[in-house]
Amino acid sequence: MSTIQTLSEAPSVPALYNRLNWRLLPFLLGCYMFAYLDRVNVGFAKLQMQSELGFSDAAYGVGAGIFFLGYILFELPSNLLLPRVGARKTFSRILVLWGITSACMLFVRSVPTFYAMRFLLGVFEAGFAPGMIYYLSCWYGPNRMARAVAIVFVAGPIGGIVGGPLSAWLMTTLSGVGGLAGWQWMFLVEGLPCIVLGILTLMLLSDRPADAKWLSTDEKQLIERELGPVAMHGHSFGAVARDPRVYLLALAYFCIIFPIYALSFWLPTLIREQGVTDTIRLGWYSAIPYVAAALGMYVVGRRSDRLGERRYHCSVPACAGAILLAAFTLYSGNLVISLALLTLATAAMWMAYTVFWAIPPEYIKGPAAAGGIALINTIGLSGGFWGPAMIGWTRTATGSMHTGLFVMAGIALLAAVLILANRKLTRI
Repeated sequence: MSTIQTLSEAPSVPALYNRLNWRLLPFLLGCYMFAYLDRVNVGFAKLQMQSELGFSDAAYGVGAGIFFLGYILFELPSNLLLPRVGARKTFSRILVLWGITSACMLFVRSVPTFYAMRFLLGVFEAGFAPGMIYYLSCWYGPNRMARAVAIVFVAGPIGGIVGGPLSAWLMTTLSGVGGLAGWQWMFLVEGLPCIVLGILTLMLLSDRPADAKWLSTDEKQLIERELGPVAMHGHSFGAVARDPRVYLLALAYFCIIFPIYALSFWLPTLIREQGVTDTIRLGWYSAIPYVAAALGMYVVGRRSDRLGERRYHCSVPACAGAILLAAFTLYSGNLVISLALLTLATAAMWMAYTVFWAIPPEYIKGPAAAGGIALINTIGLSGGFWGPAMIGWTRTATGSMHTGLFVMAGIALLAAVLILANRKLTRI
């Protein structure tokens, strides 16, 4: 075969990654959308189940956040096993077990049961988000990673866009059907699709490019070259666990997650306190911040990749989120202005979240990446407990959410400072 023929038959990088994007990203986005929805739909269930079951705001805040305690306890083991077991089997197991648990939330009748089910939901979902980041790093090189992460993790805002109206509709339309309350139907309907996705995972995903039967040998080699030589070797998990910069990243992630999940779990309540009492209207208003977040994530991820810059693309939105959260307290009671501030604050924190997750895969390479990313996520995700719980405690103690919002703003500002402190971040 001539050189001209060989070159003409060589796979095109843009065409290959376009096919790769369509093959992997929409499915992963769908899986993570249900993951996010099943984490935060308790925020809508609260509107009915809290009064029906007699839960206090403090009990709800702890129950909403206790999900993350189960998650962080089992996340590191899950991700250390991922390179051995494979992404397909790991993701399938996670999806099926959390789908069953989420649907079983309909059986909650007391505070201890509420805590237990939320804890188990975290246990079974443990490792999913960092596992996907590791999985994407096996397919996408550094100059494509932020966009891939942005596309998959925009599932969080999409879960909010879909989840608000859907949860409100289920709770109002199906209330009383079959003797079940609307919030019980919501948990059942939104939990069962995860079981189907878990089965599809085994059929649709390949653990790594070398295992993909739908790629030619030349395409597999091209992907390996795009990943770079460092990705083929890397360092041990022990070296990662001893690196102080990993813990600095974990603390920064804690400060990003803290306000994100405080907003996610309390958003319907925040909007209701602006005078919106109709559940359907509340569902649609709750979707607005996530529309802005989805757009912001895509724009900032694409710009960050194009410029090859991470620190400012993460820290500036976090700082903006802090300012907007503090400003919200000044306009509480004015629906238009307060909703605009909530929308911009939510978008800013999700933008910081997106670019943040492009940083660890550039810093930690090889098989140790799964454990390293899980270590960062395990420590940082505890913010998902403390954020919602803090709002519940301060609201119960003071009768207002203003104190909690100021704490959220301070934590978001600290996130910006910590990201900027990683000035000399280099690959280990």
